[in-house]
Amino acid sequence: MRLEQGITIDGRYELVGRLGSGGMADVWLASDAQLGRQVALKFLHERFAQDAQFVERFRREASAAAGLQHPNVVGVFDRGEWEGGHYIAMEFVEGAALKDLIARGLSVAEAVEITRQVLIGARFAHEKGIVHRDLKPQNVLVDSEGRARVTDFGIARAGASEITQTGSVLGTAQYLSPEQAQGLEVGAPSDLYSVGVILYEGLTGRLPFDGDSSVTIALKQISEQAQPPSRLNPQVTPALDAVVLRALAKDPENRFATAQEFIDALDAAEADPSGAGLGNTAAYAAAALGAGAAGGALVAGAGDEPQGPEEEESGWMTRRRAAIIAAILLLLGGVAAFALTRSKEVAVPPVLELEREEAESSLEQAGFEVTSLLRPSCVPTNTVFEQDPGAGEKAEEGSEVNIFVSTGNKVKVPRVAGLSALKATEKLEDEKLLVDTRERFSKQVDPGKSIGTDPPQGEEVDCESEVTVILSKGVDLVTLPDVVGLQEEEAEAQLEAKGFIVDVDERDSDEPAGQVIGESPGPGSELKRGTTVKLTVSTGAGSVIMPGVEGQSESAARANLGSRGLSVIVQEQGTTKPNEGDRVLDQAPAAGTRLRAGDQVTIVVGVFEEVEEEPPPEPEPEPEPEPAPKRRGR
Repeated sequence: MRLEQGITIDGRYELVGRLGSGGMADVWLASDAQLGRQVALKFLHERFAQDAQFVERFRREASAAAGLQHPNVVGVFDRGEWEGGHYIAMEFVEGAALKDLIARGLSVAEAVEITRQVLIGARFAHEKGIVHRDLKPQNVLVDSEGRARVTDFGIARAGASEITQTGSVLGTAQYLSPEQAQGLEVGAPSDLYSVGVILYEGLTGRLPFDGDSSVTIALKQISEQAQPPSRLNPQVTPALDAVVLRALAKDPENRFATAQEFIDALDAAEADPSGAGLGNTAAYAAAALGAGAAGGALVAGAGDEPQGPEEEESGWMTRRRAAIIAAILLLLGGVAAFALTRSKEVAVPPVLELEREEAESSLEQAGFEVTSLLRPSCVPTNTVFEQDPGAGEKAEEGSEVNIFVSTGNKVKVPRVAGLSALKATEKLEDEKLLVDTRERFSKQVDPGKSIGTDPPQGEEVDCESEVTVILSKGVDLVTLPDVVGLQEEEAEAQLEAKGFIVDVDERDSDEPAGQVIGESPGPGSELKRGTTVKLTVSTGAGSVIMPGVEGQSESAARANLGSRGLSVIVQEQGTTKPNEGDRVLDQAPAAGTRLRAGDQVTIVVGVFEEVEEEPPPEPEPEPEPEPAPKRRGR
């Protein structure tokens, strides 16, 4: 079967370029002439085309994945045969393999979020009765929007399929569950173990178990306990330690029963980093602490996991020891076979800066399988700018070498969200981009951390073009101005212009009506926009109640009124009544009147005036009798 650019497959798919090559198939980018979209075509290697088992596995991948239409699963559109070869038409995901992202470095939050999305995809597959059995970062693609997509269901099993019999081992050793390593029956917990390894690697950048050969790694999967991730990355919380170690439990019964249970544990770990609210999983947090204190010794013995009540046992041969011995004996046969059939290790030749065809030829002549991954880069088109394993490293003959081939003088803006300004700048400069920064308020991102970039992550830009890193200034806090003493309308206008909500309460006060006499929170407080500020406004009615002082002595009345801050004016009024002397006879204003401190009030004080008695009137003199008239004689 001849595959090259420009060939049309089945009269429908025009090949654009090879995306990569794996141990089982080549993957090409193609244009679907019928639907006008780009697809990824996966072609089974010719050497497997006559192998009924491999063809069946290839067919099963198409059948299994075709029924999994989900945002976190790469969709399969079609399968067919062409010139004696077999192919699958899949959704083309423009992004990066999770393995590449882990190599570049993930934050704890990024590793948890991608793992959560992988679990959502696995949960959907498990609900459909499909177990993936080869979950690993190479089979997870992360698109330009940060969405994780599970792919490669080549060894997936639906229901009670007998395509892979018990006793055979398929998968990648570093991600195999202990039961897979022993060739035992697998189920959903086996996939969850593999996801646990992916999470461990995402958090630490290292695998929990590694070795010189697949058999060595498999033995470690069965018998050794992983050290807590926090010992490799101090940013990992005790709660996350517990979640990872439970996912990596040797006994499937001790792992999470479902992908949803795993997701719930991740959510709980983020909500409470201490791990106190993790329920049964909390026991693994204690185990993690024990491992740290023991300086890397196996937790609770040789690979033991947190246990419930002590199981009854008699003599030295417990059920657990018997199981471990049986597993080791089972693997000894594999070790012997491996020693007889082991491929020799050879040095990986250097292929950096070579053109793709020359690099592939050099690696194939050295006995390696080659996967070519097309990536935008600032090196010349069709030139290799990265290889894994690196030049000079030892690798088994026939193993896979990844080479990264430039598609031209453009580069995708990498993800820098959550990184410090320094780390974000370094990451962009590594991609040959110029860096500028600007700040923006953010409720979600801590101050000084990157919110994102402009242009956004995943967008292709010219080499050495400028990318702006947007840094968080934290929550948008505003200083509360001092509005005490202002009139209500002016104070409200100032506060609303700052983005605050104003609540007004009135109180009787000596201050003029409408004047702000109180502000809560106090002036100078740093508050979020939208915070409610309470103003207290004077009614102008005054705060002093005029007491009744009538009948009090002048001195008592003066003291009473003066204690209330009132100014006293005294008017005197005479009185002839002795009991009204030096007493307040009247007041203005009347008792109960509301006044302001300093107001003048008037009191009328009686002044006693003693009245003198008038002497009795002198008696009038009696009138003198009139003289008798004189008689005249004749």
